[in-house]
Amino acid sequence: MQLLYRNDLFLKSGLLPESTYAQIDKMSKSMNKSFLKVTLNYAFLSRLAYKEHLLKNNISFYQFDYTQLFKLKSEFSKADFDFLLDHNLYPVKLENGKVDLIIADPSDDISISKFKEYFLLEIETIHIAEDLDIVKALHMTYGDAILHKAVFDLYERDNKSSALETFTLRQVLVLGGLGVILLVLLFIFPVFTIISINLFINLFLLFAIGFKFLLTVVGAKSETIQKISPAELGNYPDDELPYYTIQLPVFKESEVIYKLASNLQNLDYPKDKLDVKLLIESDDEVTFNAVKNLKFPCIFDPVIIPYSQPKTKPKACNYGLHFSKGKYLTIYDAEDIPDSDQLKMVNALFNKLPDNYIVVQCALNYFNKTENFLTRMFTLEYSYWFDYMLPGLDGLGVPIPLGGTSNHFKFDKLIELGGWDGFNVTEDADLGIRAYAKGYKVTVLNSTTYEEANNAFYNWIRQRSRWIKGYMQTYLVHMRNPMKLFREVGWSGFWGFQFFIGGTFFTFLAYPILLLLFLFYFFLTLDISESVMGSFNTDIINFFKIIFPDWVIILSVFNFMAGNLLMIYINMIAVFRRKSYSLILFAITNPVYWLMHSISAYKGLFQLISKPFYWEKTNHGLTKSHNPDIK
Repeated sequence: MQLLYRNDLFLKSGLLPESTYAQIDKMSKSMNKSFLKVTLNYAFLSRLAYKEHLLKNNISFYQFDYTQLFKLKSEFSKADFDFLLDHNLYPVKLENGKVDLIIADPSDDISISKFKEYFLLEIETIHIAEDLDIVKALHMTYGDAILHKAVFDLYERDNKSSALETFTLRQVLVLGGLGVILLVLLFIFPVFTIISINLFINLFLLFAIGFKFLLTVVGAKSETIQKISPAELGNYPDDELPYYTIQLPVFKESEVIYKLASNLQNLDYPKDKLDVKLLIESDDEVTFNAVKNLKFPCIFDPVIIPYSQPKTKPKACNYGLHFSKGKYLTIYDAEDIPDSDQLKMVNALFNKLPDNYIVVQCALNYFNKTENFLTRMFTLEYSYWFDYMLPGLDGLGVPIPLGGTSNHFKFDKLIELGGWDGFNVTEDADLGIRAYAKGYKVTVLNSTTYEEANNAFYNWIRQRSRWIKGYMQTYLVHMRNPMKLFREVGWSGFWGFQFFIGGTFFTFLAYPILLLLFLFYFFLTLDISESVMGSFNTDIINFFKIIFPDWVIILSVFNFMAGNLLMIYINMIAVFRRKSYSLILFAITNPVYWLMHSISAYKGLFQLISKPFYWEKTNHGLTKSHNPDIK
């Protein structure tokens, strides 16, 4: 086709004002990216407006057949790949030393000339396509090698650190051996064995409860949270700020993609210093089309991840790493609303911390906290988690399991650690432990990212079962060699790992048992068992009294009562830092909330065995809160 003049296409038509045109041109040259790439990815023009403008100019669009894509050459380097991505170019066929070329900008003679010079090829025919269609075709054609690294890099570096193998042979043999020993003991000494099991469960829970109380006390000291003052932010003018990568993994997020694009505009950070990667699965047509049809400009660079299993968030993030360029990197979910100055605060904090601090975790909280019972309990839980528990772990020198979003990394150290484990469904928690084991530090910053609290019961169960399953995965991975873990993280780190990571899922699994013992205790003490069950079952009652003697029952009841009272107390004090006083009475319902966790824990345990890498989708955009209060 006949190329257009850029001035005619963008300026004379009124599509862009002259000042904006000049700014884009300057950024295009400094970044070595095409004019259109900068225009669409840095919020100067919406994709929909650009497409409609081309249609008015009688431009027809090339339609890709993604099942029959063309590879320009068999040996295709990452530099070749980046060149095509940066200039929105896709070579569709090669004949007689000439190539047909698909471009997104019919006025981009500069990128065409660069293509000829770079690949030493002449162009036969030029076609026009939407920029996202070109990006998708490029990743599906040339992304295989990078995709393999995204999935298997950590495993190939250190298979002992990957959750690809859920149970190692050693773990199977140990667990099997313990199971056989337990069965033998149950057969020979049934009463003693059952009492011993009860004692072990209760003692572990007692220590886990005590550890959480200790975390609360330490975390209550505000000085354990890193703080950045407005004056410190003023020490870093915009032109001295580093390049910052933001990863946005999305999957079937059409309901919130509009909010995401809007939220990113509120970040107080120089536009030309942002490297925002929107990570979209190649088979996610819903999100893909939603991005295409956004009616306002957006500041992100879409990255299309070729199809593969496992379909997990860490795999997508690992793939995005290969196209990221920031000194620092963070992850936000589609519905996230970070404090506007969060990136600047993290930069200031990294500059004053010792070099061994490589991750800064910002707090998470919810903008729809008063929507219903679930959102209120979720808010109480997260207020305690990020305002007390994580600072408590930091103060005690215990490995911090990272939250899923708003954790900010030194990019080079993240690469050194091997990125995320593509097979771990709580990849953030696992990475926090691995970082600590390598001698690196994680700290907590007084900045908040607001999210949408899950407001639907079964959606909450899906999300929570994945989290708990991920904690089980993380525990199994890092306990493959307990002595190695002990040497790497020290005494406090090792026992903190047992009672925090291990104690979390163990508590939820044991909670229904404690609840039943609690009810059984009152069943017996109120002396109603005979009237309820009849004399026929007296022997059963007597047998239970033998295997659950009074001191075991009392210890179980104490754990049940102490655990619930402690969590009620913790949830009550959690409201004060956030001044969410209207939630304080909901803390009393924590026993019900824990029972919901137990349902999730057993679901997660089942999935750990049946489908360990399955990433159960959490639906977002369900809130009815359209005017979030994030004060």
